[in-house]
Amino acid sequence: MPADLIDGAAVAKKIRQAVTLRVDALLVRDIRPGLTVILVGEDPASAVYVRSKEKSCIEAGMRGETIRMPASTSETELLARVDQLNHDPRVHGILVQMPLPKQIDAQKVIRRIKPEKDVDGFHPVNVGKTLIGDADAFAPCTPAGVQVLLREYGVQTSGRDVVIIGRSNIVGKPMASLLMQSGETADATVTVCHSRTANLAWHTKRADILIAAAGRPELVTGDMVKAGAVVIDVGMHRVADPSTKSGTRLLGDVHFPSVSLVASKITPVPGGVGPMTIAMLLQNTVRAAELYG
Repeated sequence: MPADLIDGAAVAKKIRQAVTLRVDALLVRDIRPGLTVILVGEDPASAVYVRSKEKSCIEAGMRGETIRMPASTSETELLARVDQLNHDPRVHGILVQMPLPKQIDAQKVIRRIKPEKDVDGFHPVNVGKTLIGDADAFAPCTPAGVQVLLREYGVQTSGRDVVIIGRSNIVGKPMASLLMQSGETADATVTVCHSRTANLAWHTKRADILIAAAGRPELVTGDMVKAGAVVIDVGMHRVADPSTKSGTRLLGDVHFPSVSLVASKITPVPGGVGPMTIAMLLQNTVRAAELYG
């Protein structure tokens, strides 16, 4: 039987509705949660993503602002703008859209954002809190969203073997941190695979839950997946396809046609993990306003 679809769009809608109620409660206290995104340069994909974030904030009743800076912006100029936002009481969340131009050290910028306004969850303070299971942490939005999807679809994680493909600071490492904690939708035995892993399929075939975040289109095929496994596809790739009206189509890190015949549950691309990322960003921002507003 084909796998059941994990509908990220539906779960994200539910989260955003809850966020709106929390925003309304803050407005009664004369606090409007505010998220400011800084976009440096003219990367088309980043520009589309940033517009989506701003629109989502406004729809939730929050203050959404985008600061656009030219690709020639210096590191000093960007850090100065971050400092301004750190001291602006109207701004509860700061997000600097990646990638940044080569003249700017991304880690230096991330470290400059106040941890209590780091709603992306990338500041070392939040990274450390996530690792040790501190409830005060702002966890990175994509892995936090994956954890919510597992919970919402009743996927048992306690005692299960989870294999994560990818060791990035954005998804792989924090995903492992979240799932190895003690608590709800956690308590898993986690293996992290990467580009130097020998015999990747040996690892993926023993996974009860497989999370693909490798950044390689259709890396995971049906013969690499254990029957009945839950498969979470974090990948998003736009590839050429002359058969479509746009001339392109979206693919994940998972070969959906073959894997969906083996797995018990699977996220589609698009409509799976993607909508959750923005929903969790809104949730982190409203929580920042509740804690520090």
